[in-house]
Amino acid sequence: MISEEQFQNELDLIIKNAIREDIGDGDHTSLSCIPADAQGKAKLLVKDDGIIAGVDFAKLVFSYVDEDLKVETFIKDGEKVKYGDIVFHVSGKSQSILMAERLVLNAMQRMSAIATKTAFFANLLEGTKTKVLDTRKTTPGIRALEKWAVKIGGGENHRFALYDMVMIKDNHIDFAGGITAAITKTKNYLAEKGLDIKIIVEARSLEEIKEILSVPGVYRILIDNFNYEDTKKAVALIGDTCLTESSGGINEDTIRKYAECGVDYISSGALTHSVYNMDLSLKAID
Repeated sequence: MISEEQFQNELDLIIKNAIREDIGDGDHTSLSCIPADAQGKAKLLVKDDGIIAGVDFAKLVFSYVDEDLKVETFIKDGEKVKYGDIVFHVSGKSQSILMAERLVLNAMQRMSAIATKTAFFANLLEGTKTKVLDTRKTTPGIRALEKWAVKIGGGENHRFALYDMVMIKDNHIDFAGGITAAITKTKNYLAEKGLDIKIIVEARSLEEIKEILSVPGVYRILIDNFNYEDTKKAVALIGDTCLTESSGGINEDTIRKYAECGVDYISSGALTHSVYNMDLSLKAID
């Protein structure tokens, strides 16, 4: 994954762009009917059950919009919530609260949905050594938020983007002229560029796994679209040579069985691309 500094920069970009997109040259509704010096207070109300995520991001948004806004937190990121819970209070200028409202809600609703689904998958793996990974199947422009939510839900991040890890998949292998050629060319490229990043290689068969193992320097083998029996054979074949990852249409009904095959990781695009936003609202209070 990327550095903490890079991650923070991604968050800053998300906030700046979202505020630009939503406010433009001004929140004319609030500017027209609410005095500039009016003070207000609002609560973040939960109208669903699950895992809350995005509280710390909401604080960043409020601070960006108005550094004088104050947030009193009652429930932290990663904690379970139920209908009727109050996550935080925010107080300060009413206009500022309203300007930040939609970005806070959009982000927290999606992040909480992702954290809830990730926690569900992670619980299905309890008692095994297997950990659940996200993918690059994220919403364009807010990848940092979605991957943050996966971490909050108890999952792990795969790679952030194309630049922080090498992942040689089927098309790379076919275009490069085979597995050995693809890995060798990749290692030479990384050496020439002075890049210290890990290499993952996708395998479509046990024979391909054998070929991958014949070329040193692979960090993890992606055992893609294997059945249970072949996955067990693959894990046994790989042993301690490198880490293992299963992927390919794995869902809540099959994830436990794949974990019991002994893989180190299971990746699931569904953590981020197939969720329904948690119902949250920001309500003014006296």
